[in-house]
Amino acid sequence: MFTFSRTRMTGLGLLLAVGVAAMMGLPNMVIGRPQLQPAAGNIGIVCTEATGDPKVFDVQTADGYIQTPDGNSVYMWSYTLSGNPFQLPSPILCINQGDTVVINLTNNVAKINEPVSIVFPGQTGVTASGGVAGLLTNEAPKGGTVSYSFTASEPGTYLYESGTNQHKQVHMGLYGAIVVRPSMGPNFAYNDASTQFDPSKEYILLMHEIDPVLHRAVERGRPYDVMARHDRYWTINGRSMPDTLNDNFVPWMPSQPYGALVQVDAVDLDHNPNALPALIRYANAGTVNHPFHPHGDHLTVIGQDGRFLAGASIDTFARTIAAGQTADLLFTWTNVERWEPGPNGPVPVIMPQLQDLVFKDGVTFYSGDPELGQEDDLPISVTSFNQCGEFYYPWHSHALNEVQNFDEGFGGLMTLVRVDPPPSLGLCP
Repeated sequence: MFTFSRTRMTGLGLLLAVGVAAMMGLPNMVIGRPQLQPAAGNIGIVCTEATGDPKVFDVQTADGYIQTPDGNSVYMWSYTLSGNPFQLPSPILCINQGDTVVINLTNNVAKINEPVSIVFPGQTGVTASGGVAGLLTNEAPKGGTVSYSFTASEPGTYLYESGTNQHKQVHMGLYGAIVVRPSMGPNFAYNDASTQFDPSKEYILLMHEIDPVLHRAVERGRPYDVMARHDRYWTINGRSMPDTLNDNFVPWMPSQPYGALVQVDAVDLDHNPNALPALIRYANAGTVNHPFHPHGDHLTVIGQDGRFLAGASIDTFARTIAAGQTADLLFTWTNVERWEPGPNGPVPVIMPQLQDLVFKDGVTFYSGDPELGQEDDLPISVTSFNQCGEFYYPWHSHALNEVQNFDEGFGGLMTLVRVDPPPSLGLCP
């Protein structure tokens, strides 16, 4: 009944957090476990889809552990497809405008000794059957099942999350995202020609925060005191920086399947000035507002909370995503500097040769960009972190207390954007 549809980006290179640290002037960091090099071409949104009519998703509560970059592990809850193991965040459900959607929730985790539920902010006409009556919706008691149904009437990005003891259950991980694709087609964000995007460059950045002390209390059956909450980890798609840079489905993070690296091709003004933008979907499942932005460029906000900003799109450098809010943004990187060497390029000088390059701590970022030197075999033990002349910018929260892992920076609510040379130059595979 269910299929996983992976939107794949081209050319994810050999990006290591050690290299990121050097670019940012930071001490060396280690990314991932047990290997450092992500596999190529497996980034971007991962959709969970249902076949048939109505679109039926059978989900259940799950519990397990996530890894943090500082070597810790944190006990979490989530929703998962029935029969599947725990994952964080819960599956990203992708449906089409006009679909009738049925979500059957079973509460079958031994350690969840309380009813749970799902609410669907932004969806209208939601009905619930089974279970027991709760404050916001019907709830599934331990061992019980409740069924929710609605018609996806409006395209956009939405959250789904627990409607029971939200201060605890959403914080524990009972949250996910819903993408409703418009009737105009999957390469549009909304039913408007101005929202067309490159479907191979679609990303979701789903934010959340964690207090591991409260999670340990829940794990051990102790009281959950929300007044004592002190967040120590901040996540995008269930991972903290630098783990956000790893591919989707890397084997050393089995319960955190989704990466958060954003990759775009620079728009070639000479050969393809009308290239379609990337689509970035922001969603904040936490209880804290996050001022979030990429370095080096701005984005255009075209929708908020699943509603198209018709005639009122906003160009923004930093966007504060409020607790429980979503936003849809178009992102274009224009190749104003060009990658061309020689008199037509931005640096009409003789390019440095290999013997003129400086290798700092056994690493170099030279990767084929003629502005950075001539490509050649590197000396033994020297590592190159770039693949084909691409470069990277941080994309992070401007609340700098969130850019850390348990008081150690840099980490937390942060990823990168990778900018590749225009495809017309043939530098990247």
